[in-house]
Amino acid sequence: MDIKNNILETIGHTPLVRINRLCADFPCTVAAKVETFNPGNSIKDRMAVKMIEDAEKAGLLKPGYTIVEGTSGNTGMGLAIAAVVKGYKCIFTTTDKQSKEKIDALKAFGAEVIVCPTDVEPEDPRSYYSVSSRLATEIPNAWKANQYDNPSNSQAHYESTGPEIWEQTGGRVTHLVVGVGTGGTICGAGRYLKEKNPRIRVLGIDTYGSVFKKYKETGIFDKNEIYPYITEGIGEDFLPANVDFDIIDHFEKVTDKDAALMTREIARQEGIFAGNSAGAAMAGLRQMKHMFGPEDLVVVIFHDHGIRYLGKMFNDDWMRDRGFLETTQPRARDLVRPHADKPLVTVRPDQPLKDAIYLMKKLGISQIPVKEGNQFTGALSDSRILQGLVEGHLTPESPCHEAQEAPFPMVDEKETLENVAALMRQGHAAVLVKFLSGAYHIITKEDIIGNLCA
Repeated sequence: MDIKNNILETIGHTPLVRINRLCADFPCTVAAKVETFNPGNSIKDRMAVKMIEDAEKAGLLKPGYTIVEGTSGNTGMGLAIAAVVKGYKCIFTTTDKQSKEKIDALKAFGAEVIVCPTDVEPEDPRSYYSVSSRLATEIPNAWKANQYDNPSNSQAHYESTGPEIWEQTGGRVTHLVVGVGTGGTICGAGRYLKEKNPRIRVLGIDTYGSVFKKYKETGIFDKNEIYPYITEGIGEDFLPANVDFDIIDHFEKVTDKDAALMTREIARQEGIFAGNSAGAAMAGLRQMKHMFGPEDLVVVIFHDHGIRYLGKMFNDDWMRDRGFLETTQPRARDLVRPHADKPLVTVRPDQPLKDAIYLMKKLGISQIPVKEGNQFTGALSDSRILQGLVEGHLTPESPCHEAQEAPFPMVDEKETLENVAALMRQGHAAVLVKFLSGAYHIITKEDIIGNLCA
């Protein structure tokens, strides 16, 4: 029989899978180390257990203790699974940019999760680093795993991930491509592989908003490189002790958009449901295609599972909101196309109402923007004019400003039909569109109906 004593014994020995369609134009062989097969669905299971077991051996973690850690989700999952098996409590801090699925998954294992702001300095008392450190000192019998600086992180990959890659490739691996966050995976596995073959190149994937690439190339820690980014699991705004820049030969930066789009393509092209850092790694790998030759065997790490990104990279609305997906909805420019060749009809605030009435009758329109100079100061509607004339407080000689209502809301030419319609549902009779050329046009309810019924 082959029965594991507990779930922790299933960690590691993940498959190496050839990447076919996404690298069909590559001169070399590319294979992914698919770490979703770990029980916590990520590569972080390896180092989570190693950190706990080393802490137990050192007497730093004892029965009844509480594990505290700042995590983007995956390390927390590995720690939480081990804590269930070994009988520890867990308190995790994370950032508000992490997916809801990651947070809910941690809670499913009984962990307490504290969400902290992303856009603060690491030293800020509100950061998830600082909050986890504070909790570790305030809570009796607490141990902080400290994945960024704990050498057990890197050692776990030196002892498992690196040897597995070497064995699975028969020693033929020439390049290792890894997204860099704590640095444990790339530096642990990279150190082992370079010891086996010093010619192996270790390539790190970084993100815009992170300090790694510039520091590697210049030795300068440039705070101007730091700004918020969306990509999860890679990049940092400080230098973790586990990042050994001597092991990493090159850093390749990848945009949030490219990482998000490639995350989806891995599932659609290769049938592998991997997470955001895998998307970043594959996007970076494609950017480095020119660096590989026909005899090369490139291994790329797929860190975690796509299930944790269902509300983000695999959600069309989330992607559109961030400009990562082009919408198929009609845009404002499409709604005005039937009359885009005609100039926008306007009146001045001081013009008599009879001028506006004449234009409405002649052109068959029911509303006219009021414009003074370059500013839209109001709007006229036939219903408002009729009411004023019947009630007697308006005459054909009254100036337009006495009958005007609030100006029509303004959108740019790329605005979606859905959002334009939403403005009209708020009670606006029409919406103005500003084109990049500087021209203005008007959208009415008839324009929207005409587009929908075309």
